[in-house]
Amino acid sequence: MGQGGNLVIRNARLADGRRTDIAIEDGVITAFGDRFASRSPMLDARNGTLIPGLCDNHMHLLATAARMESVELADATTAQQIASRIRAAGSPGWVRAIGYDEAVAGLLDSAAIDEWENERPVRIQDRTGALWIVNTAGMERLGPGPFPDCVERDRHGAPTGRIWRGDVWLRAQLADRPPSLAPLSRSLAALGITSVTDASAGNGPSEAALFSRAVAEGMLLQRLTLMGKEDLPAGVGYRLGPLKLLLDERDLPDPAVVAARIRSARLQGRPVAAHCTTTAELLLYLAALEAAGGARAGDRVEHGSVIPESLIPDLVSAGLAVVSQPGFVFERGDRYCREMAPDALCDLYRLHSLAAAGIPIAAGSDAPYGDIDPWLGIRAAIDRRTRNGKLIGAGEALSAKAAVALYLPGGQALAPGMPADLCLLAGPLEQALAADSNPVLATIVAGRVVHERCGIPFS
Repeated sequence: MGQGGNLVIRNARLADGRRTDIAIEDGVITAFGDRFASRSPMLDARNGTLIPGLCDNHMHLLATAARMESVELADATTAQQIASRIRAAGSPGWVRAIGYDEAVAGLLDSAAIDEWENERPVRIQDRTGALWIVNTAGMERLGPGPFPDCVERDRHGAPTGRIWRGDVWLRAQLADRPPSLAPLSRSLAALGITSVTDASAGNGPSEAALFSRAVAEGMLLQRLTLMGKEDLPAGVGYRLGPLKLLLDERDLPDPAVVAARIRSARLQGRPVAAHCTTTAELLLYLAALEAAGGARAGDRVEHGSVIPESLIPDLVSAGLAVVSQPGFVFERGDRYCREMAPDALCDLYRLHSLAAAGIPIAAGSDAPYGDIDPWLGIRAAIDRRTRNGKLIGAGEALSAKAAVALYLPGGQALAPGMPADLCLLAGPLEQALAADSNPVLATIVAGRVVHERCGIPFS
């Protein structure tokens, strides 16, 4: 990110209730006071509350941007609805659909999608993001093979149309134009998000170059941290993040192989972050860390979807942080209540018990598999309610202050010398958390206003 901007914010309320003006120079907060004499641009906060900008600590930018150009199936409840939406898609080429729920029409294969569309190539992603299903026309577009292991075959060796964890291969075969990040970035800014961590395991040199261009061209407004593979280079426009370990209970790797990758990350001076949505994945990660010489500062558990109470001391001993998705309690909670044993629900997306044990916790959306709205996640961390109002893990609820802190990597108190990455809310923080609508009036990154709601005086 280039040199920061200069700005004076008038009539702002801080989280502790104090009212002040704030001076920003070269993208850094320089002073609090009253009526600074300045020729810098001015933003009138109108007594709105100013807090640090929010961070989505785990999302997938390219996939989320692509979702904005896709057929949405998340709310489709019948096969007829799915068929209608796919047939209505206007694209003459590939039809890309996302958010399919297996509960609607079972585990799809090529033949099943052919019943809905057999002329145009179609690819459908399941709600977890682990599986793509391609119809027969699509498999013909992907070529005659040979296919990698991610392409499932039947007992005769023919592709079923199911592609498991094959995003990198599929993207290479399709040679798709990458989606524009600009609409997504503007949407994130409107929600008060000033920084993001892209947690995609496949990030390498080509993705790094794409993100660098997006930052340089002003398409990506947020500060960016990139996770990815061993060959992900340090670069301009982003911070190099952890080596991402994608552990999948469906096909768990040898712990020795994972340990070798961890040792490789140590040689690069990088921490590691492991996808752990099940107990088996978490146990494998802990074993691999121990085999590699133990955890280091910055090592993370991504998701921590299911953490038995018995494993909390192991996380403490290892010194691991957990990056959770509290929004899934709201978004997926009703499904969890139907499919999980009642005594297992308390292990889902733990927050309070981890914090009480001294485990650092942060939060992200996991978009496109979750909603990008951080306020949804904050409210779910506070009330632990599903979309239908059911309570999951009441003992894991956080206070409002602690819930907001999940999205504030720099802490809640603003001070001179801090980067001017800021979020201006309508009214007091308590009012913002109680509202069902987006409370953000303006968003500032490095002293530059990247979002302002209509009617906010800015000159």
